[in-house]
Amino acid sequence: MMYLAYQNQNDLMDPLRSLARSAHSLIEPWISPSSTSSLRSLAAAYEMVARSSFTHSRPPYGIDEVMVGNERVKVEERPRFVAPFGTLLHFRKDVQTPQPRVLVVAPLSGHFATLLRNTVKTLLTDHDVYITDWHNARDVPLSQGRFGFEDYVDDLMTFLRVLGPGTHVVAVCQPCVQVLCATALMAEEDDPATPRSITLMAGPVDTRINPTKVNELATSKPYDWFETNLIATVPSRFPGAGRRVYPGFVQLSAFMSMNMDRHVKAHVELYENLAKGEAEKAATAKAFYDEYFAVLDLDAEFYLETISWVFQEARLPQGLMTHRGRKVDPSAIRRTALLTVEGERDDICSLGQTAAAHDLTPSLKPYRRRHHMQAGVGHYGVFSGKRWENQIYPIVRNVILSAD
Repeated sequence: MMYLAYQNQNDLMDPLRSLARSAHSLIEPWISPSSTSSLRSLAAAYEMVARSSFTHSRPPYGIDEVMVGNERVKVEERPRFVAPFGTLLHFRKDVQTPQPRVLVVAPLSGHFATLLRNTVKTLLTDHDVYITDWHNARDVPLSQGRFGFEDYVDDLMTFLRVLGPGTHVVAVCQPCVQVLCATALMAEEDDPATPRSITLMAGPVDTRINPTKVNELATSKPYDWFETNLIATVPSRFPGAGRRVYPGFVQLSAFMSMNMDRHVKAHVELYENLAKGEAEKAATAKAFYDEYFAVLDLDAEFYLETISWVFQEARLPQGLMTHRGRKVDPSAIRRTALLTVEGERDDICSLGQTAAAHDLTPSLKPYRRRHHMQAGVGHYGVFSGKRWENQIYPIVRNVILSAD
């Protein structure tokens, strides 16, 4: 009922948004530096109404070319392997010198992998980059089965085997746990496709350390509460009709509620910049919220198992994590270099939660491990923005290079 109610409300608002878009398109040609403030304000109001919705389709990565050395090189997206719930997507470049192969593991937490656009573009200058391009669960037919925590780990191991020996992994946020699990399982089997290095960025390896509001929410309610109140059924109009999901719009609403004042302020500033004709400032805000408001639904099993296994039970740091009945033992990781990165102001994965991976991998020699705490950044600043590009990325690049 929750999903249907949301969709019905969204449908009811569509005519109003369409009317606002039409009105804005009529006014926009008349806007000029000499336009009255009232006309600019009216156009800004129409644009704000037209933008007032979530989208459920993956935005484009928009990475058409990158600088490799002193040369501008074209980039082409090519699927390397397609699974029911995710595509192993290759950002192919024509370069003469082979570059280290990197698999970027994107979070499956309500947004599309395009949220890591800046991460990927930065890595592309020195690496052959792939990404886990997760699919919207509401578009996956029921006939494809469930997708839980163990299925996520299975997909990671499949992707790594498709890529073959010599791959490096960069995991952002939530999948740091699954990457540790996959690496441990493959290392224990002496699998030749075991990653050469893993970089874990702002991930909830041990959520018992310095709990954040996210952690407190996950542990303040019993498992049944999440299943009863946050899980919905995909309406009949979508390919995944009947699938139980944790809707992306619920996840986004929860994230926004943590910093509602900031989002309200950002939209007030967006309106003011539109009304003043500050196109560049407005474009930056619009680009951010176009991405932020593109939401992805999670299969219910994955969401609920993540809440239970990662946040409520902390299975991995307590030595209780299993995969298909087999114990996951991170101490089996011996030859994979480990880099952990945390942000000083991260209010989603606080200091210590990702660094805990070092305590779980005692078999690694000191020269194979490194930790970096980036001053002055929050969660998104760890993998996006100037400090990621100028201060964090050089460390990631050096670890990959030394392990390659």
